[in-house]
Amino acid sequence: MAAKPGERKLQILQAVAEMLEQPKGERITTAALAARLELSEAALYRHFASKAQMFEGLIEFIEQTIFGLINKITQEEKSGIKQIEAIVALLLNFAQKNRGMTRVLIGDALVNEDERLQQRINQLLDRIEATLKQSLRMAATQGELGDVVDIGAYANLLLCHVIGRWSQFAKSGFTREPMAQWPSQMSILLHK
Repeated sequence: MAAKPGERKLQILQAVAEMLEQPKGERITTAALAARLELSEAALYRHFASKAQMFEGLIEFIEQTIFGLINKITQEEKSGIKQIEAIVALLLNFAQKNRGMTRVLIGDALVNEDERLQQRINQLLDRIEATLKQSLRMAATQGELGDVVDIGAYANLLLCHVIGRWSQFAKSGFTREPMAQWPSQMSILLHK
């Protein structure tokens, strides 16, 4: 039975994500991917013109998922500090549930790949930081931050915490979970 249009593409992206979940993090080749899917390399190239396009597909999935959930949080939660708490928890949880995607987010899987892929991840991280700034500004106007003066530095600190937890998770072979110690760390980061 033939796969529906787009179904094979999704299978390829899922296989790439699964291969990225291997703790040793070996470089993904089209030959290894084709063998895993029991396809020819030519069949892969019918769906994606290059390996870079496969990674772009993963990045698009990450962006759509993360920002879809962030938008939901910012629309439903009226407290700036609760938005921040929910966004950071979302980012940590996303990594914990999507180990292969974590390697993409920290750039580990993009080493020796097209430079524009890392630029795209950098843009994604910039958007997350901008969202955190917006929620921090809201929290400040609501009187939830105390005497925090530099919103930009605070947003960057939160993003650095997330990236650090992602990196620690990937570099530990996915044993040091991003959500470990989150309640304690959240109270420190958010002065609760």
